[in-house]
Amino acid sequence: MKKSHPVRRAVLAGAATVSGIVLLLSLKPASDPGAASAAGGAAPPAAAEAPQGGRGAGTGTVTGDAADTQYGPVQVRLTVSGGKVTAAEAVQAPKGGQSDQVTADAVPKLNQAAVTAGAADIDAVSGATYTSAGYKQSLQSALDKAAAAGSADETGAGGAAETGAGGAGQGTQVLTGDVTQTQYGPVQVRVTVSGGKITNAETLQAPKGGRSDQVTADAVPKLNQAAVTAGTADIDAVSGATYTSAGYKQSLQSALDKAGG
Repeated sequence: MKKSHPVRRAVLAGAATVSGIVLLLSLKPASDPGAASAAGGAAPPAAAEAPQGGRGAGTGTVTGDAADTQYGPVQVRLTVSGGKVTAAEAVQAPKGGQSDQVTADAVPKLNQAAVTAGAADIDAVSGATYTSAGYKQSLQSALDKAAAAGSADETGAGGAAETGAGGAGQGTQVLTGDVTQTQYGPVQVRVTVSGGKITNAETLQAPKGGRSDQVTADAVPKLNQAAVTAGTADIDAVSGATYTSAGYKQSLQSALDKAGG
C-alpha cells in the first residue's frame, strides 16, 4: 500500500479550506440587513412617507359661500395648488359710504393673511370687525369645498386636469364666471358641469336694493333653471329683468368658456 505524499496532503487540505470559505461568503448576504436594504427591501416604508392625496393632487379655484354681515355680504374665492392656498380674493365685500374705505384697507390684509395661514384661523383687521368675521366665514366655506373636491379627485389628480382639450365630459367641475356689471348692479354665475352637461347653476351676485330685490327674486331662479335646461348661455331673457338677464348670460358664458366650451 502506497503512503500519501506529505505535499499532496497539504494541497488537498488547502483546497478544502478555500472551498469552505467560499461557501460561507456566498451564504452570508442572505442574513445581512445591509444587503437587504441595498436590494430594495426597505422600499415599502419610503412609499408610506409620501404625502397622502386630497387637495394636493390638483390645482384650481374654489368660491366660498357668501356670508351676510351688518354692512353687506362678504365672499371669498381661493386658488389652491399643491395642497396650499396660493391666492385669495374677495369677490364680494361691503361697499358704499364709509364701507368703501374700510373694505379698501381690510380686504388686502385679509387676503394676505389667508394665503399665509392657509386656514380660516386669521386675525380680524382693526376697524373692520364685521367684514373680518364675514371673510373668515366665507373662507372656511371655500376651504371645506376645496377639501371635499380634493378627496373626490384623489384617483384622478383633479377634475379640471382630467378634461384635457375639449374634454369637459371627463369629470365634474365647479366653474365661477366673471362678474358682469349691469345698470342695477353686478351679476355673477357659478355652474357645475358633469359629464359634459350643466347639472347646476347658481347666482353668486345679483342686483339688490329697492325694486331690484323683487326682480332678482323672480328672475334668478328662472335663469338658473334655463341654464341647466339649455346647457349653454343661449337662454331667453326673463320678462321685466332685461339687464339682469343680460348680465347673467354674460357671466354664464364666461364660466362655460373656462370649462373649454
